[in-house]
Amino acid sequence: MHLREVNGLDARRAYWIPAVVAPERDWPGAPGSRRGSRYVVNPETLRASRDEFDAFDSRLSCLHWIMNHRAALNQTLPGAAIRAVRLDRWLLGLD
Repeated sequence: MHLREVNGLDARRAYWIPAVVAPERDWPGAPGSRRGSRYVVNPETLRASRDEFDAFDSRLSCLHWIMNHRAALNQTLPGAAIRAVRLDRWLLGLD
């Protein structure tokens, strides 16, 4: 899913995404980033992205995806915690 497709989602439902925050300046997971920069996780590359992500119907299914890809995520996003966050809150900058 691409960020520009968010308007096509059902606004009555909560969607969950894997998200990550850059733990340091020029973090290897997102070269050129600032510390604290927020990213979603691209489902194909398993890298930090500004606009390509998978939306899950529940927090549990998002956490399940994160756990299934944990080893690869730790390799591509070193030193950062990958969390399941609500898409609406992430878009508003609350999570």
